[in-house]
Amino acid sequence: MYLSSEWKSDIFAKHGGAATNTGSAEGQVALFTSRIAHLTGHLKKNKKDFATQLSLQKLVGKRRALLAYLYKKDIQRYRAIIKALELRDIIK
Repeated sequence: MYLSSEWKSDIFAKHGGAATNTGSAEGQVALFTSRIAHLTGHLKKNKKDFATQLSLQKLVGKRRALLAYLYKKDIQRYRAIIKALELRDIIK
């Protein structure tokens, strides 16, 4: 089920290091990426849902800010999460 605690703990265990490490930037980027994918699918079916469109844009901005932070702090962690989640390199 979407956004269940087991689902979130699986994401954090896979990308954040441990299921309880919910504050890691990698775990949060992975969670945002899965939420973005879910909302994108919803918007493909419901084109006029502008509230969801706004929340999707906010999530993309949050993910971009976290990726920029990782790029500035530790480029190796940034490259690892980009490769693991198959995202484009947005920092130039």
